[in-house]
Amino acid sequence: MVNSTLSYFILGAYLHVGTLKYLYFMITSLLYFVIIIANSSLIVVICLNRSLHEPMFLFLCSLFVNELYGSTGFFPFLLVQILSDIHTVSVPFCFLQIFSLYTYVNVEFCNLAVMSYDRYLAICYPLQYNTCMTFNKVFLFIIFVWLYSFVKFLITLSLNIRLTLCGNTINSLYCHNYLVVKLACSDTKVNNIYGLFGVVLTIVVPLLPILFSYMKILKVCFSGSKQMRQKAVSTCTPQLASLLNFSFGCSFEILQSRFDMTSVPSVVRIILSLYFVILQPLLNPVMFGLQMSKIRNTCKHLFCYKVLSGHTDQT
Repeated sequence: MVNSTLSYFILGAYLHVGTLKYLYFMITSLLYFVIIIANSSLIVVICLNRSLHEPMFLFLCSLFVNELYGSTGFFPFLLVQILSDIHTVSVPFCFLQIFSLYTYVNVEFCNLAVMSYDRYLAICYPLQYNTCMTFNKVFLFIIFVWLYSFVKFLITLSLNIRLTLCGNTINSLYCHNYLVVKLACSDTKVNNIYGLFGVVLTIVVPLLPILFSYMKILKVCFSGSKQMRQKAVSTCTPQLASLLNFSFGCSFEILQSRFDMTSVPSVVRIILSLYFVILQPLLNPVMFGLQMSKIRNTCKHLFCYKVLSGHTDQT
């Protein structure tokens, strides 16, 4: 069990910024507000418009829900810490945040993998697409992605909770699984082995269908018509951009937790450590909302309808 004398962790990566903390609090609050509005708006647009009840948009809806889930597991905690003079967090809440952030990462990669497979079927097998990707299969995919992510990390969490911890300082802005394991003075061999196995399951396994799908898509595009290439580019570009953006953020965070990064300026380390949990929820609604014509046109239609309705009411 967790050392009975240990009731809280100290987050050691926060810098003393004086009264600037109020400015940082306002900027962070604004970012969180924009994330909530952008992702929630697209979820509502997809759910309320029957024309968007297609597999690709339902997978996008799951992706946007995950952005809200991950942001909620991070931003309220960060806002409290920004205003606080003592950066501590209780042990149970720390493990709760670890669970929410790590399942968020897993769901994100798995969701992008399922979306790439959907695009592979739509572009490479357009005639069989409706048969292969039914609504029942779409919901099964979504349920599997979330359940798989939650169950997989519950195993990791159960292994970590049993550790005896002999330190309580985490050199991070938030609770980090590997950094907590490093505080243990009991045997962590099983944790480290399953941790590496978990990284493979979280990143490598989803990347395999993604690479396979886009290789097949590229092959079909190069041998197909100009119209097919344009369709593939318009639907696949946001997914690839989202994947590369998220992979970059996660890669830095993995490297930072396992290697000595003291040579990197602390401000740069802080920005890059927050990259995956801030930029991804901000960029995904923008990339998918602007790039995908159906979502863009639906949003324009709704906006114009509200403007016209408001004008009619006034007259």
